[in-house]
Amino acid sequence: MVEIMAEGRGNADRTIIVTGAGTGMGRAVADHLLKLGANVTVVGRREAPLRELSDCRDDRVEAVVVDITRPGAPEHVVATAVARFGTVHGLVNNAGLARFAPLDEASDTDFERLLATNVRAPAALIRAALPHLRRERGAVVNVSSVGGALAMPGRSFYGASKAALNSLTRSLARELAPDVRVNAILPGPVDTPMWSDMGLDGEHADSLRSSLLTATPMGRFGEPDEVAKWICCLLDPGFAGWITGALIPVDGGRTS
Repeated sequence: MVEIMAEGRGNADRTIIVTGAGTGMGRAVADHLLKLGANVTVVGRREAPLRELSDCRDDRVEAVVVDITRPGAPEHVVATAVARFGTVHGLVNNAGLARFAPLDEASDTDFERLLATNVRAPAALIRAALPHLRRERGAVVNVSSVGGALAMPGRSFYGASKAALNSLTRSLARELAPDVRVNAILPGPVDTPMWSDMGLDGEHADSLRSSLLTATPMGRFGEPDEVAKWICCLLDPGFAGWITGALIPVDGGRTS
């Protein structure tokens, strides 16, 4: 059982959709699934990193370059995966957006973008994939954040969007059981390229990183692969077949 947990081997020959797969945790998930023998539909806004994955493992990778918040994008992603691989066994809603600002400086536009990326798009993708997930008794893993479980002064809009994703996860777990399992991973601070896409200048980004490091008992940031392995385990019916509605922190003790 420990060996299964470490590897997520039950994902071999299964078809998984991974959003935000070009870099960071999404790329780590896609790489790990490919090593396990899964078929992976990788989704992202930038073509180059997705094509790199596809060129390396073309027999098991389908790349979809799209902004998942656009109308019709979820249906297009699922249709592409099904056309290439025949069905969908799992969905990893990893694509996310982070925008940090105190309430009196936060913009309504950023709030709408946070909700569109972190809540509405995952819900739409689950709905688009649902007929296949039901037939295959599949699994969904939503990549949330400890920000959805902790008080987030100065980051309240981001925290609210992730709290909404946590609530969506738990509600859909009950609604879709026993056919489809729905769980969420709550990462703490992880070293990914998202740090350069938060709308913060260098000084504020450095200050935030320092404060998060201080608040993390393990004394370091996580690595994408450390989170990816837990995601793959939750997709694996051989290991996690009786787990649904779980919000699992992988956070270096941040929420302890």
